Amino acid sequence: MRKERSRSRKMLPWLSTPVILLAFFGAWEVFVRASGISELVLPPPAKVFESLRTVVEDPATWGHARTTATETIGGFLIALGTGVAVGVVLGKVPWLELSLRPVIVASQVVPKVALIPLFVIWFGFGMTSKVIMAAMLAFFPIMLNVQLGVRSVESGQREVMRSLNASRWQTFTHLELKSTMPYVFAGMEVGIVFAIIGTIVGEYLGGSEGLGYLVVRTLNELDAPALFATIILLSVLGLLLYFVVNGLKRFVIPWHESVYGRQDVNR
Repeated sequence: MRKERSRSRKMLPWLSTPVILLAFFGAWEVFVRASGISELVLPPPAKVFESLRTVVEDPATWGHARTTATETIGGFLIALGTGVAVGVVLGKVPWLELSLRPVIVASQVVPKVALIPLFVIWFGFGMTSKVIMAAMLAFFPIMLNVQLGVRSVESGQREVMRSLNASRWQTFTHLELKSTMPYVFAGMEVGIVFAIIGTIVGEYLGGSEGLGYLVVRTLNELDAPALFATIILLSVLGLLLYFVVNGLKRFVIPWHESVYGRQDVNR
């Protein structure tokens, strides 16, 4: 019975997602036909998918997608390294966190779009400015979750490790690391989404390569089907990167509840 329920839950997204997408595109088609709206404003799904096939068959598109993926992953890895390091330090040193909190919060509330012109001046129109933008957006959720994870280790658990004569390294590997890793992955899942947003914003406002630049180009050409097709490609790329991070969680923390699923307390 439990195996059947678990199998049903795993199959649910594979069944519900196609139904939702079909309903969405069906409603889109009906709205376009019923309203008589111009294709320059909202093209029908058939036109979008036809344009999507053309865009995908263009070798230049894959070059733009590779650029966007490289910038996103680069920024995400920088944010992961700095976010984990800063989160661990701030989680273990409360007075330092209190001292730096205003600066950290202030750095996050500044509109990142306003920084793009500065990055273009400092780093040019290449990948560097986009990588930095992606890292800036992904840093905060990773750092915040790591900090929370470090503080989630209860003092009583540390006392138990001391009573067992565990060394600092053993306490770190068997207690602190395992307690913090779920929080790290929670931050990573949010961070990878923010990273691709930062990359696209950077390409949109100051780039000559990438899918964000492709969005600007199709917009300037008033090619609405190609614009929608590029947006679909961006969504697919974002989903792939998210699923990669989510998949890593299954290998690193297979014991955690978020991986094997919640057990029904009534069973």
